[in-house]
Amino acid sequence: MTTVTTRNTGGTDHQSLDGVGLPAFQFIQDAVEYSSITHHTNMDTYERLQPRDNIQMATIVAGFAYLAANRDEKMPRKPLPVPGQGGGRGGRGQQ
Repeated sequence: MTTVTTRNTGGTDHQSLDGVGLPAFQFIQDAVEYSSITHHTNMDTYERLQPRDNIQMATIVAGFAYLAANRDEKMPRKPLPVPGQGGGRGGRGQQ
């Protein structure tokens, strides 16, 4: 992992938390086979996982969780959306 950002990336599971003011994160990995025919199909099974990538990501997430749990301050939060101005945050192209 080389980059941590609070920018919106759009289209991921973290958006529902982000949209109500809770700190949420997307860990972006290499897009190996992400757009292949197997992604999000019945062929997208555990056998397709890359063991070294899983070990690396598990280590990063464990370290992040440990450090976040031991912070003196709360995690930074984005401002809540203004009611009546489109609702959600995190759509594609928003910064």
